[in-house]
Amino acid sequence: MKRTAVIMAGGSGERFWPLSRTRKPKQLLNLASDKTMLEDSIERISPLIPVQDIFIITSQALLEPMRKALTELPPENIVAEPLKRNTAPCLALAAGFIAERYKEEGYTESEISIAVLTADQNIYPNEEFIRTIESALDYVENYPTLATIGIQPDRTETGYGYIEVDSAFDKANNNLDIKQVLRFLEKPNIEKANEFLKKGNYLWNSGMFFWRLDTFINTMKKYTPEIGNKIDDIRKGYTKKTGITLPEALDRITPIFETCPNISIDYALMEKADNVVVAKATFTWDDIGSWDSLPRVKKPDSDGNIIQGNTAIIDVKNSVIINASNKDKIIAGLGLDGFVIVSTDDAVLICPKDKVQDVKKCVEKIRNEKGDKYL
Repeated sequence: MKRTAVIMAGGSGERFWPLSRTRKPKQLLNLASDKTMLEDSIERISPLIPVQDIFIITSQALLEPMRKALTELPPENIVAEPLKRNTAPCLALAAGFIAERYKEEGYTESEISIAVLTADQNIYPNEEFIRTIESALDYVENYPTLATIGIQPDRTETGYGYIEVDSAFDKANNNLDIKQVLRFLEKPNIEKANEFLKKGNYLWNSGMFFWRLDTFINTMKKYTPEIGNKIDDIRKGYTKKTGITLPEALDRITPIFETCPNISIDYALMEKADNVVVAKATFTWDDIGSWDSLPRVKKPDSDGNIIQGNTAIIDVKNSVIINASNKDKIIAGLGLDGFVIVSTDDAVLICPKDKVQDVKKCVEKIRNEKGDKYL
């Protein structure tokens, strides 16, 4: 069995504006460690899947910046989507590309498995991550199922989707376990999130997926044929084009891809299919989705603050203050509690920490009123 990994990295990370920009989004920032989030993701999976079998799916705008930044990957393993079409078409494109790529090495679709990962998660210890991933891949390689990983909640959280199973995983030990998924649930309100935490049989949806290539293609054709039926055409578009560094296949792929609906893999497949299982995470996990996640992945100071750059802070608590400007500029803060302040050379963000999920609204307002200059 040929094991491969697909890392989806086409997003713009708008909730991390103004540090995250169109040409340097959050996956190319070192938010959780001294490496970029993409480098962390590649390093995390490489003990199980070698770098020559790891693929990045990104946007056309980020193709060359990522190839320059990720020199450990073969440049042809960084693949550009023709257009922005959400995660279901993205993974259909990946399926077509990988099918054609390994056909040249003699692998059939039933002999290839895929781990779908993201570039915005903080995970440790890595040994447990690998152990969980291997159990999920073992399962889907032997059974025609789609798998995801469920995270046992340790707090009330309204920012994540949830997975319901018939009974809670055993938290008392670190054993591997896999259960049938009953249903996926959207991000809940605070009351529902509290209820999910108390019941114990609701898990955070990690956004990681695992399947054998033929299972994915057949299931996508069954439940979302408007995407699934295009995978064969996408594959043909990559004929003799998977081993070169220039995006020469884009002209072939674009007319196919642009007819795909803009839909997530959750809506298109995972919530519809009846062959979905969830593996218990034996590792610690956190989604790095917005500024308020930084205190969970970096150690705050004694007042609960994350402070970076040239600052002068007095009586400030539970705040994130980052001065990333290259200019001779200082951020002074006085009497603040629960704020986010981020400064770059050309922009400053100021908002209460409990409003960081809405930073995208600021980005949209800037785009509508100022154009893309500050994005």
